[in-house]
Amino acid sequence: MAKKPLPAGLPREWYEAHNRRLKAMRLAIALLDGGVYTPERARNRTIRTTAARIGVHPPSNTTCRLVRSLITENAH
Repeated sequence: MAKKPLPAGLPREWYEAHNRRLKAMRLAIALLDGGVYTPERARNRTIRTTAARIGVHPPSNTTCRLVRSLITENAH
C-alpha cells in the first residue's frame, strides 16, 4: 500500500494520536508474532523490550496501554 501524506491543518494532538496508534499497532503485531496473545502477558517491560528489538523508540505508558487494548481486541 502506498503511503499518502497526512492531511494538513489539523491540530497537533491529531498527529500525535495518529502516530501513537501507528506505533501501538506495530508493537501489537510484533508481540502477537512473538507469542504474546493476552494483555496480561504484555507488561510495559515486555512492550518496551519488543520496541527495542524492532527498532522503535521506547513507548510511553499511554502507548503501552493502547498496545494492550489492541491485543485485547484481537484476542476475541
